[in-house]
Amino acid sequence: MSRFRKSVVPAPVTEVTSAPAATGVEPDAQLAVSVRELNHFYGQGELRKQVLFDNRLDLLRGEIVVMTGPSGSGKTTLLTLIGALRTVQDGQLRVLDQDLHRLSAADLVRFRQRVGFIFQTHNLFDSLTARQNVRMALELGAPDAHQANTRVDALLTELGLGHRLGYKPGQLSVGQRQRVAIARALANFPGLVLADEPTAALDKQSGRDVMNLLQRTALEQQTTVLIVTHDSRVLDAADRIVNMVDGQIISDVRVKEAALVCAFLRNCPLFASLTPGTLSSVADKVQIERHPAGSVVVRQGDPGDKFYVIKSGTLEVLIEEEGEVRPGKPLGSGEFFGEIALMTGETRTATVRTQTEAELYSLGKDEFQRVLDSSDSFEAELRKVVFDRQ
Repeated sequence: MSRFRKSVVPAPVTEVTSAPAATGVEPDAQLAVSVRELNHFYGQGELRKQVLFDNRLDLLRGEIVVMTGPSGSGKTTLLTLIGALRTVQDGQLRVLDQDLHRLSAADLVRFRQRVGFIFQTHNLFDSLTARQNVRMALELGAPDAHQANTRVDALLTELGLGHRLGYKPGQLSVGQRQRVAIARALANFPGLVLADEPTAALDKQSGRDVMNLLQRTALEQQTTVLIVTHDSRVLDAADRIVNMVDGQIISDVRVKEAALVCAFLRNCPLFASLTPGTLSSVADKVQIERHPAGSVVVRQGDPGDKFYVIKSGTLEVLIEEEGEVRPGKPLGSGEFFGEIALMTGETRTATVRTQTEAELYSLGKDEFQRVLDSSDSFEAELRKVVFDRQ
């Protein structure tokens, strides 16, 4: 494509629905947790220290999210804020349709009853049996006693403790006590489960039983599960993996979506030369944009801020030259556009408009440059394609 000054293509700009693969959520998604510009501090006066920095996070109902990061990075602090075990100091925090910073002390107590907590210290009552410890979580709801006992026994049995229902904590191993605590957290059908290292004290099979139960709970009850852990064995159960470093969320990867993006890009000749690590990094960073038919994706003469790969749909290229608009080659699945403005720093050289409803993968300017810098073969292949388009 040649370079031109400005586009007067008479195509209306249509609103685009953007669904990030790695961060954010769809506008119509139902949120269980919404964190906005959340900061937190410990201490007072000269000893005051900031431990969370401008964090943003959205958790969907029915989603399992694993949060990783170094010890002391602020993961547990964020977890306890979401669970209303700490007071919101600065920022917005909405959980299960409640703005936590606006709730009274009494309302916070009622809110916590809707959350299942799993912590490294199981906090069981030593004088009660496993069944009685779990049964306590159902007392406030005053359910039918037979139904409550059936629910409790089913949970403990699924966690491998059916033969320990009448045992007290002192008669159980550390791992067995942890499983009782997990059953207690799930007994009252919570809308949100917050778990801090729930599988750390468990063997491989017990850990798998716990994760299977959490997955089924998320799927069948639309319970949102947030797990803080260093246990890599749980990662395969995650819908998303969030990484926190030095009090700030630095990445938020939708695992299944990123895998699909990676598989698609691998089949595109332009990306075939990338190493698996670089390709995965690209897949983590792209966003999914859905554009209705007839919408302008980029406009000739505008600054370039994104690179696009077409996942599905057909787009038309319109180029204005000397006051006349001529069509370019239509673009379809696997093809790309938007690279020239990013490579040259100049404005868009053409307008691209959808002919049909289209789904696009987009990569921001900074991430696009990182891919260029990381792979000489990618840049060479890209320049070859650009040259052939001239």
